[in-house]
Amino acid sequence: MFRFENPIFLYLLLLIPLLALVRYLYQRDRKAKIKRFGDPDLLQTMMSGVSKYRPAVKFWLLEAALALFIVMMARPQFGSRIHREKRQGIEAMICMDISNSMLAEDVVPSRLDKSKMLMENLVDHFDSDKVGLVVYAGDAFVQMPITADYVSAKMFMQNINPSLIAAQGTDIATAIDLAMKSFTQDEKAGKAIILITDGEDHEGQAMAAAQAAKEKGIRVFILGIGTSKGAPIPMPDGHYLTDRSGETVMTRLNEDMCKEIAAAGSGTYIHVDNTSNAQEMLDDEILKMQKGEVSTVVYSDYDEQFQAVGIIALLLLIIETVVLERRRDWQNRIKLFRRGTAAALLLVVATAASAQTDRQYVRMGNQLYRQGKFDKAELEYKKALSKNENNPQALYNMGLVALQQQKDSDAVACFNKAAKVEKNPLRRAMAYHNIGVIMQTHQDYGQAIEAYKEALRNNPKDNETRYNLALCQRQKKDNKGGGGQNQQNQDKQDQNKDKQKDQQDKKQDQQQNQQQQQQPRNNQMSKENAERLLDAAVQQEKNTQQRLQKAMQQSPRRSLDKNW
Repeated sequence: MFRFENPIFLYLLLLIPLLALVRYLYQRDRKAKIKRFGDPDLLQTMMSGVSKYRPAVKFWLLEAALALFIVMMARPQFGSRIHREKRQGIEAMICMDISNSMLAEDVVPSRLDKSKMLMENLVDHFDSDKVGLVVYAGDAFVQMPITADYVSAKMFMQNINPSLIAAQGTDIATAIDLAMKSFTQDEKAGKAIILITDGEDHEGQAMAAAQAAKEKGIRVFILGIGTSKGAPIPMPDGHYLTDRSGETVMTRLNEDMCKEIAAAGSGTYIHVDNTSNAQEMLDDEILKMQKGEVSTVVYSDYDEQFQAVGIIALLLLIIETVVLERRRDWQNRIKLFRRGTAAALLLVVATAASAQTDRQYVRMGNQLYRQGKFDKAELEYKKALSKNENNPQALYNMGLVALQQQKDSDAVACFNKAAKVEKNPLRRAMAYHNIGVIMQTHQDYGQAIEAYKEALRNNPKDNETRYNLALCQRQKKDNKGGGGQNQQNQDKQDQNKDKQKDQQDKKQDQQQNQQQQQQPRNNQMSKENAERLLDAAVQQEKNTQQRLQKAMQQSPRRSLDKNW
C-alpha cells in the first residue's frame, strides 16, 4: 500500500501546469515577433547555433525536478506489511504489591525490581493478548486499564514505587476484587489474575476473593516473591524500617498462604527467586489457557521512500545544468537527442534511481529477520556493510542474526564493532547489554560484569541491565573457582574491608569500657534518679496503651497497624 505522510504539499503540484501555461504564452508571443521580423525558415538557417528542442528539454527537466521535490516534501511511504487477522488471545490483569515490604533485598536487586522485570518479560511474550495493571498496598487502584498497548504497559510498570499509595499494608482481597471488575465483557477469552505478593496479608479475606474469581471463570495465579528466612526493609534515609516498639521489621514470604489463595482461585502458585524458573513456569501456564477472539486489527508497517525521489530530482537538475540552449561544434557531433542516445540516458537515470543504498539493504534485512529468514537477512546486512562498513545498525543486526543462529562469538564481535561506531548512547548500551547476556550465558561473569557496566554508563536508567549486573556479581561471588586472579583480588579486598570493620568495632568497645570505668562506683546517689526514671517509663507505657486502645476503637477494620 502506498501513501503520503504529508499530502497537503501535493497541492503545490498545481504550479506545474501553471508554469507550463506561462511558457506556452511566452513561446507564442516569441513566434509572433519572429514572424513580424522575417521568414521563420530563413531565420532558422541564419541561426545555426540555436537549438529548436534544447530550451524545451531544459524547461521540462526543471518541471520534472520541481514536481519530484514537491512529492519528496509530501513524504511518500510504502507499506511493507499489511494484513487483516482475527487475533486470538487472553486477558490478564497484573496485581502488583507495592507495599514497603517489597523493598526487601532477599531477592536481587529487590522484590519490587524483580517483579517489574518478571512482568516486563511476560508482556514481551504477549502477542495477541490484553493486559492491565492494578497496584495495591493497604488500598488498591487501577494503574492501567486492560489494553493491547504493550509499550504503555511496560512504561507504567517502570514507574511503580511504594509512594504511589499512602495507605501502607497489604490488602490482597481488595486487589483481587478490583481486578475482577477490570476485565472486558468478552466471555470467550480466557481471563487470569496474576498477583505478585510476599504473602503478608494484613487484612484477610483473600481466599474468599479468590473463590469469587474462580466462580466467574477467572484463574488466580500467585507469584510469591521473597524467602522464608526474610530480610529487613531498607528505607530511603539509609536505615531499616522499624515497628512501633522500635524493632527492625523482618518481612518473610508466607508460602502456605500463597498456596491456599492459588488453590482457592483454581490457579497455580509459583515461587520467584533469583533464577528464571518462575518466568518459564508462568509462560507455560499462560499458554495453556483458553484463547478467544479479542479484536480484529489492521497492521501496517510503512517505509520512507523520499530518498529515491530526491536522487532522481538531483540527477534531473544535473542534466539540466549540463544541457545548454545553444549548440557547440563538439556537441553537434554528439547529437544528444537522437533516439538511441535518449534511451541510453533514460537507462542511466533508471539505474541510478534503482541503485540500492546501505540503508535500503538494512530495511530489506529487517523484513527478512521479522519473517524468521535469518540466513537471507544476513546476506542483506553483508550487502549493507559492503556499501558502508561502519553502518552501526547493520553491525548490530548482524549480531542479532548470529545470536539467532547460535554463533555467539560472531555475535559478540558484531556487537563490539557496533558499539564502537554507534553515536547514539542508547543503542550503544543495547549492544553492550547483549554482550553481557552472552557472557553471562557462558558463565564468564567477569566479562559480563564489564559489559553491563559499559551499558549502564551509556544508559543509567536501564533497570534490566542493573538487575543482570547485580545477579552476575552475586553469581561470581558464589562461584569461587570462576574468576581466576580477579576473583582472588576481589576476595582480598573483601577481607581487608572486614578487617577494617573489626578494628572499628574493637575501638568502639574499648571506648565504651573506658567510659564505664570512669563512672563513679558509688551508686547511692543514683537510686533516686533510677526510681524517677522508672516511674516516668511506667507512666509513658500507660499513655501508649491508652492511645493504642483509642486507635483500635476508631479503626476496627485493621487489627494491626502495619506499614509494610
